[in-house]
Amino acid sequence: MPPDEARRLALVRLGGLQQTRELHRESRGLPLLETVLRDLRYALRTMRRDAALTTFAILIVGLGVGASSTVFSVLDTLLLRPLPFSDAGRLVWIANGESANLSAQTVQVDNLQDLQAQTQSLSDVAAYSPFYGAGDLQLTGVGEPERLTGVPVTEDFFRLLGVRPRMGRSFTAEECRWNVAKTVVLSHALWKRRFATDPHVVGRAITLDGAPATIVGVLPSTFDFAATFAPGTRADLFVPFPLSPETNRRGNTLALIGRLKPGVDLRTAQAEAALIAERLMAGRSKDSRRNGFQPRLSMLRDHISGRFRYALLVLAGSVGFLMLLVCANLSNLLLARASARRKEMAIRTALGAGRGHLIRQLLIESVVLSCCGAVLGLILAVAGTSLIAQVEGTSIPLLQAIRVDAAALSFTAAMAGLTGLLFGLAPALQASAPAPQSALKETGRGATGGRERGWLRDSLVVCEVALACVLLTGAGLLVRSFVRVLDVELGFETNNVLALRIDPGRAYETYQRKLNYFDGVLERVRSLPGVEQVGLTDALPLGDNYGWRLWGVGDAARTYQMGERPTALVRIVDDGYLPAMKIALRSGRAFTASDNSSSEQVILINEMLARTLWPGQDPVGRQVRTLGPNPWRVIGVVGGVRYFGLETEFASEMYLPIRQTGDFSSVDLVVRGSRSPAELAPEVRRALRAFDPRMPAAEFRTMQQLVDHSVFSRRFVVLLLVGFAVFGLVLASLGIYGVISYSISQRRQEIGIRMALGASAGNLQLSILWQTVRLALVGLAMGVPLSWAAARTMRGLLFGVPFADPLTFGAVLVLLAAVAALAGYGPARRVSRLDPSCALRSE
Repeated sequence: MPPDEARRLALVRLGGLQQTRELHRESRGLPLLETVLRDLRYALRTMRRDAALTTFAILIVGLGVGASSTVFSVLDTLLLRPLPFSDAGRLVWIANGESANLSAQTVQVDNLQDLQAQTQSLSDVAAYSPFYGAGDLQLTGVGEPERLTGVPVTEDFFRLLGVRPRMGRSFTAEECRWNVAKTVVLSHALWKRRFATDPHVVGRAITLDGAPATIVGVLPSTFDFAATFAPGTRADLFVPFPLSPETNRRGNTLALIGRLKPGVDLRTAQAEAALIAERLMAGRSKDSRRNGFQPRLSMLRDHISGRFRYALLVLAGSVGFLMLLVCANLSNLLLARASARRKEMAIRTALGAGRGHLIRQLLIESVVLSCCGAVLGLILAVAGTSLIAQVEGTSIPLLQAIRVDAAALSFTAAMAGLTGLLFGLAPALQASAPAPQSALKETGRGATGGRERGWLRDSLVVCEVALACVLLTGAGLLVRSFVRVLDVELGFETNNVLALRIDPGRAYETYQRKLNYFDGVLERVRSLPGVEQVGLTDALPLGDNYGWRLWGVGDAARTYQMGERPTALVRIVDDGYLPAMKIALRSGRAFTASDNSSSEQVILINEMLARTLWPGQDPVGRQVRTLGPNPWRVIGVVGGVRYFGLETEFASEMYLPIRQTGDFSSVDLVVRGSRSPAELAPEVRRALRAFDPRMPAAEFRTMQQLVDHSVFSRRFVVLLLVGFAVFGLVLASLGIYGVISYSISQRRQEIGIRMALGASAGNLQLSILWQTVRLALVGLAMGVPLSWAAARTMRGLLFGVPFADPLTFGAVLVLLAAVAALAGYGPARRVSRLDPSCALRSE
């Protein structure tokens, strides 16, 4: 056979090349990927066709995912992400005792040095002093004079944290001594703002408080001391803390941080530290043991942000409820669309499409919707975290470092996929149900089809109401707690009171010259129009840590055993401070200008200390002993002041006259006026500059700002949870509205028949409203026990309000019932305008 003929016969028997390619195309390609891509294109066309539903769904998912991603970013920053230090998981906080008060957690210099010398569990121990004041250093010689905040640290503080200076070096052991040349390390922010990022700034001499100081280093931008250890404040530069025996005379002044050695756990280090402290106390004299050392170790992460763990977990739970509500709402929306597409699915089934393929198609549509919403949510999360990071006056650590990072992106992607599957599964299963014959028979005339599927939509609405009930109850309890916090008795009045830090510095070295300077300032400010009272204090209530001193105090006529003597918070004030703050004088007299160094030492105590020292007796005229050899005579009793926070109880307090103690360097000037602080502050600043142009005025603060700062974290949680609750309420109302509207559209012919047979529009409206109220009541019946359980878990966030507060629960029930009735009223009202003849003719 000729070759040409043989080729022809072979092609006839085996088939052509193109036919063979077509037959084997699927085996050569990726059929699943191709099918998914085809379904994806179809999903995009479907979304474009139903633009209104698509837009609404993307908006709902975007808001929900945006809220979730923002809360996750906060949670990640405060609890999950490592602290911005080298090997931060081994850093520990070493407190002195169990007190939550930072002042009470500090230790003496010799305790630090002994712990450094004897510990075998810690590779390093460093410290900083929390008793620094805002604007306590005066910078001159570089542009305009400015007050800066300097943080005293030990030589190895930066090395312990793993912070390498961007330029220069940190401190040496020789620089951490008394009477040596002063050196400073600049923060990155100060270097950028004041020195214009000068690359040659290291080695440059500046003037602080009238004395020369040498810049030895500049810290990197990644290190923000204040954001981590003292949120809401500012740390401009760092100075060496003098590790000398002379410093012990100042008492407990250091906050300790240690680093665990590799392989050593916290429990082992705690046991060793306790043994070291026990040996140290046993070998010291009674007088040197008055500032005891009881080390309590905890992970640095727990010390910095652990107190916010509970609130953040509550927020995370609230976001979880919110996302479930979003899924329920969108499921209802897609169920309505699935009912409209039931014939389409039936035709595709009749043409051979399998149920699995239909479910995959519908789930892809849901996931695409969710992913589009997640993109919007990511944009909202980036905007939200940027806004939170820029909030001033925060009392939450690390909040300025919040950002949408890789972890947040992964969370958002997972949330998008999970949300799409959750809200798309029920509609996909229902729309793909294997009943093509019944679906094709539904022609619309006389049909009331869909009732057998209505129970699922009703169930989702019931769940929405229940979830909204939980969110509203939690938000209501927190709002009521917040109101109770703001209503507590402060012990002073905040209206029209402003304050600023003033520090004479080296220009007024002697004690008498400082007093003369203060007297001049008081006279100048007191003469300003609109000024009612002026006073001085070493530290403000609810202010920073400076001056938070606890002194032992006792009845001068009694002998106390070791550890028996009470302690009290010490305030150094002048005779104008109590009237300026309107602190109540309960008995006796207040300070006067004659209470000076040449008169008898006098003291004011508050009611708490009076009850502690002399329960049921009049303390006025009695004597107390505190630091120093001479007793102090009690001349009056004042009301308590909340110095540490609005949610803390009144503590024992005592006030010493500024003219009888030299234990101060700078003070807060408190001004009460008849005009607003915004009007008064510029005049006070001008008066101070006119009195002494060398003294730069620090930033003004109002007492109301200090109160706001102290409740920032609670306000932050309340605002977020209220936002979630309002969003949930809107979703629940939309869900009710949608279900009732869809029910009316499905029952259009039935309603027309009933109206034709004589049913009144009012009765039909009542029937629709009863359907609405019934759904709401079932949802509330589920939501109340869920709300009770959720409220019980958040008891730690409540203040002055029981978790089962009947007022809050009652208000939520009434609100949800009213919103449900309003959501159902619109569809019910449309029934009265329905034309029976049109309804009966509808297809």
